[in-house]
Amino acid sequence: MDSFGRVVRDLRVSVTDRCNLRCTYCMPKEGLPWLPREEVLTAEEIGRLVRIFVGLGVEEVKLTGGEPTLRPDLVDIVRAVREVGPHLDLSITTNGILLPSLAGPLRKAGLDRVTVSLDSLVGSKYASVVRRRVFQRVLEGLRAAEEAGFWPIKLNCVLIRGVNEDEVLSFAELARATGYEVRFIEYMPLDAERAWEWGKVVPWHEAYAAVAARFPLIYSDGRPQPAKVYRFADGSPGAVGFISSVTDPFCSSCNRVRLTADGQLRTCLFALEETDLKGPLRAGASDEELEGLIRAAVARKWAGHRIGKPDFLRPHRSMSQIGG
Repeated sequence: MDSFGRVVRDLRVSVTDRCNLRCTYCMPKEGLPWLPREEVLTAEEIGRLVRIFVGLGVEEVKLTGGEPTLRPDLVDIVRAVREVGPHLDLSITTNGILLPSLAGPLRKAGLDRVTVSLDSLVGSKYASVVRRRVFQRVLEGLRAAEEAGFWPIKLNCVLIRGVNEDEVLSFAELARATGYEVRFIEYMPLDAERAWEWGKVVPWHEAYAAVAARFPLIYSDGRPQPAKVYRFADGSPGAVGFISSVTDPFCSSCNRVRLTADGQLRTCLFALEETDLKGPLRAGASDEELEGLIRAAVARKWAGHRIGKPDFLRPHRSMSQIGG
């Protein structure tokens, strides 16, 4: 528990900073310098740290990147996490490109759910956002996820003014047709090129209004999560969610922390400081000592980010280096 009474239940674990896309809102077209492989946590180290977090009350673990499916031992990581937390809600966020070959093995290893990033339903537009022509492969990945038994399937769509805000209704129609939960995410100042600007942010209430005008919505009460999730009033399958990190932040109820690929604990996506867990772990620290570092870091968690405030400072790492 932090000093504001928020209890950590959700852990995001980045398993790699590498990615096979170059999304405009995240990474330069030439990419970024990758972490040396020896600096990245091993599957065994991830399993041990997750076990400690579970002992402290974590109930949900999401594996992220970079692109987590680029990690050769991802199935082993999933298996290791599942073994230390049989009742964990264990999921992954991926671009979906490699799911055709991985969906089945990941499911068998104990993965519960997949979230696929998909910022456009128009192939040419998608290619311009991610700087790769892989749209059909993403669709194949979604089909593979369904065939492997993953459900519900969530789609993450980062809305950017002048790029894809005209597709909100198309995504809502996709949710109704497939049963997917589409989550619209506000464009955040975490791009490596530092090109973010307020004018490109599509406020969540604008996207909500666009959907609700065509398909009346009913708020879906459920587990605490960043997304404001709504079902369709006419009973159609699927759902839409809105993640308002910029215009209506949910900091006061935040229940998550993040572990970067190189073993740094971050108590906020926009945190300006990190707590090194990898160094002590590799130096022989006991579980009790690592637990103490985690408790101390959580106790220092701030009230919330300062986006829009005069004193806002961007983290020194971009999204792919932190873990989405």
